[in-house]
Amino acid sequence: MKDKIILDGTRVATDVKEKLKARVDHLKNVGVTPCLATILVGNDPSSATYVRMKGNACEKLGINSKRIHLPEETTTEELLAVINELNQDSEVHGILLQHPVPNHIDERKAFETIDIEKDVDGVTSLGYGQTALGFGMYPSCTPAAIIAIMDYYGIEAQGKHAVVVGRSPILGKPVSALLLNRNATVTTCHSYTENLADHIGSADLVVAAVGKPNFIQGEWLKEGAVVLDAGYNKGNIGDVDYEACLEKASAITPVPGGVGPVTISMLLKHTVEAAEKKVKEISMN
Repeated sequence: MKDKIILDGTRVATDVKEKLKARVDHLKNVGVTPCLATILVGNDPSSATYVRMKGNACEKLGINSKRIHLPEETTTEELLAVINELNQDSEVHGILLQHPVPNHIDERKAFETIDIEKDVDGVTSLGYGQTALGFGMYPSCTPAAIIAIMDYYGIEAQGKHAVVVGRSPILGKPVSALLLNRNATVTTCHSYTENLADHIGSADLVVAAVGKPNFIQGEWLKEGAVVLDAGYNKGNIGDVDYEACLEKASAITPVPGGVGPVTISMLLKHTVEAAEKKVKEISMN
């Protein structure tokens, strides 16, 4: 029996960030410091923690972090005005609007206001469309992280049957598109899917993105399947029953320490790429 591979996201994220260091240094040598602007609306403690983690990760790599914290009562129009100001700011290369925003705000309208050149979190419909067609600059960060983990560990998608459980616009749908672009045969499952266990049982590659703790059971898996758990639930629990799935899987991401750390490193990578793109455009003019 082949050894099982624990897909160590912390290791992958460290590798990504180490490769980015030289690129950040090069940008600074030509007078440009990559800058990510994060917008937090309201006082959700989990959102505040995520924004702080992203800001700290930027600063450790030498990327500027511009943090904007707006009050809970901020209107959609006020939020759009802040985003438009950042769109116009030549020193800002990436914009991240922390999800979720308060219920009274039109979140989709806010996402769509982000300039495609600065959509480093992959939340605009234009960015999603470009990703699906195979030429998107910045895919949503968690789908990008899943692909980065597969690349790091040499996991091929071509010719494999991938089952994605979840169809959210920033995870399930874009990761299905990315896998399809890599010549996998993709089944996207969701809350209306009948006989879900049967679909998962035929999968060579399972992506869990359903937002339910311990939802995917080990007995559903085909022997030797690769399991990528993008779920993160209260108590540091993923979407798969880890111990049970470990018995059947050939490779699996843990939670925590799997997809999560790589997601943040993809945000940093996209921000650096956006800064590089801006420098190239300036040099060509």
